[in-house]
Amino acid sequence: MLNPITLSIIVLGGLGLLAGSGLAYASKKFISKIDPKIETILAALPGANCGACGFAGCSGFAKALVEERAQANGCISGGEGVAREVASILGGEVAGKEKRIAKILCYHRGASQTQFDYQGLENCRAAALLFGGNKACLYSCLGLGDCVEVCPLGAITLVNGRIEIDEERCTGCGKCVSICPKGIIALVPKEKKVHVLCNSKDKGAIVRKICKEGCIGCGICLKVCPEGAITLKDNLAHIDYKKCTECGVCAEKCPTHIIQVTSNK
Repeated sequence: MLNPITLSIIVLGGLGLLAGSGLAYASKKFISKIDPKIETILAALPGANCGACGFAGCSGFAKALVEERAQANGCISGGEGVAREVASILGGEVAGKEKRIAKILCYHRGASQTQFDYQGLENCRAAALLFGGNKACLYSCLGLGDCVEVCPLGAITLVNGRIEIDEERCTGCGKCVSICPKGIIALVPKEKKVHVLCNSKDKGAIVRKICKEGCIGCGICLKVCPEGAITLKDNLAHIDYKKCTECGVCAEKCPTHIIQVTSNK
């Protein structure tokens, strides 16, 4: 007669063998085959997994495309080229979306004057809860790096309180735009080079006192723009990118130099 220990080992071993056999059978019986079209689309996508398309990474987007739950031009980081390739795989044609990147609409980017010494949590959202932040300009970048933390590709850096965006790495996913409590990050067309790097709604007299390089709402840019591409709203100049021909006249005439022509390398 087997002793209890030996019997226990035999019983447990048998149960383990039975369970293993069951799992092996189930894995073969219920295995889900990957649609070859999904794999082909995945190969065409940039692989950024930024989520800008609204799905969980490139694989989620590829699956949604095959299941007709997404449009071929949904990949913002891929632009028109990827959109056309995906459309070709799916057997159709489509025009790609205009590629956009994040732009900080604050010339100082966190280096502006301060009105008090902030000692709280080191993030912009917490700082903004205290009188709108410690910057003299209520519309200024707070420079604590919330946008750095959420960028999936590490395209945003914080050096000595100054935020910088690597426009080549930016996919335009918009996560930094959503998290910024001051609303000074916007998605702009990547190919456009003329931008108003200010977000202040204050009147010119106030801006002059707290910022040497802020929009004062003087309206000079409106008068000199040959295409009528600039409007003034809430004391702030706005550029209509569809009308702008990037002549640069507005940047030349801007008295505070916050309309700038950038390289967008």
